[in-house]
Amino acid sequence: MSLFARLMYRALVWKERKRTRWTSDAHGARAASGEPAHLKTGRRGETLAYWYLRQAGYTIVARNRSSHLRAGELDLIAWDGPVLSFVEVKTRTSAEGGAPEAAVSRSKQKRIAKTAREYLRRLGKRPVAYRFDIVSVLWDPKIGYHIRLIKDAFKEQ
Repeated sequence: MSLFARLMYRALVWKERKRTRWTSDAHGARAASGEPAHLKTGRRGETLAYWYLRQAGYTIVARNRSSHLRAGELDLIAWDGPVLSFVEVKTRTSAEGGAPEAAVSRSKQKRIAKTAREYLRRLGKRPVAYRFDIVSVLWDPKIGYHIRLIKDAFKEQ
């Protein structure tokens, strides 16, 4: 586990706690840049997940990898030891709609798997062991950000 990754993760969590405490960005509001709030929240969640995985020992090889066949996008691709992990990141600012990982529906899983197969074909190397993980990021006003890694969250369909 890298000391740098641990420090970066803790600094980001501290920064996000401060930002959330001092901003009153309501749901559906737009940031000054004109970007919808949910996209900004998702991007911040992906950054937190990136550093969380780095601290957990993952080696990140790609972020926001789009499909050439327009099948979908892979949020993070990382090595967890000898296993290639395709990571879907789900971020929520409240628990009202259920756990963030519940938003990864069967159709979303199929799109992720299709994009992962395309990535593996384009990799052009020997077959590798791979799996699909989910990082769930939830903002709780009482405890701050709660991040949970679900390894092998679903199987290829």
